[in-house]
Amino acid sequence: MSVNPNEKPEPDETPEAGERPEPEKRPEPDVTPGVEGKPGTEPAPEPEEARAVEGAESAPEAVVPAPEAAPGAGEVPSGRRRLADALWPPRVTRAQLVVALLLACLGFGLAIQVSSTSEGSALRGARQEDLVRILDELDDRTQRLEDEKARLEKQRSELESSSDQAEEARRQTQEKERQLGVLAGTVAAEGPGITLTVTDPVGAVESDMLLDTIQELRAAGAEAIQVDGVRVVADSYFTGGGDDMRIDGTPVTAPYVFKVIGKPEDLEPALNIPGGVVQTLEKEQATATVERSAKIVVDALRPAKRPDYARSSSP
Repeated sequence: MSVNPNEKPEPDETPEAGERPEPEKRPEPDVTPGVEGKPGTEPAPEPEEARAVEGAESAPEAVVPAPEAAPGAGEVPSGRRRLADALWPPRVTRAQLVVALLLACLGFGLAIQVSSTSEGSALRGARQEDLVRILDELDDRTQRLEDEKARLEKQRSELESSSDQAEEARRQTQEKERQLGVLAGTVAAEGPGITLTVTDPVGAVESDMLLDTIQELRAAGAEAIQVDGVRVVADSYFTGGGDDMRIDGTPVTAPYVFKVIGKPEDLEPALNIPGGVVQTLEKEQATATVERSAKIVVDALRPAKRPDYARSSSP
């Protein structure tokens, strides 16, 4: 049998083992527009390599499993992990307890220091003349205490040196009785002092304001106080306010007139200190007028009250 060299060999149509026969391709319709009566130009077939690449892109990628860490392989712990391991479970030593106790004591001391510093902050904004006035008032109080100490020492010396100690003791007892009667309000008194007049046109003055005034006067050395005909003593109390102000249950009305026996040079500055009685009353639209006098008479009396339970402990 002779073979024509110009004739191409026909492909073997028998599929090999393991290969799938390719489906028969049908001619695709010509989508290229052409002249009427003439068929359109057929599109050029795509290369097989391009179709293979497209198939590879559309195919899902194969998931390659990550290699598992070998058991026992050392891992470097993170900073947070090391911190957590160091803090928990807690391991408290005696040295740590001592340090914690010292820190607690230090914090307590600092808190006390800050508290004491804040208490004196009210004087930081005071003017120089106000500070000088307050310092003079403190010096006067110290001087009064020194005078009282000297007077008591003199009485003791007189008792020790007197030939008739019984008579001297009786004389001192009577003098002490008069002094205590002035303080208790059972005896009338007179002497230098001030007259404080408080006007309240809007009825804003409360009982606590009048009580603060009494306390300030006592701290400045007042020995006898009378308000609108009512003797004010250690156990006096103030109630109400405005149109219903009462002292020891007795009604009093504005203007409130304070008659105070004491050293005028100490009493008046005590009322005019920064943030004191006068400024507090002025904030409530009230006015306070202080007038010094060489003679103030306090003649309102209180009945002598015998204590129910207290008794003298001296034989």
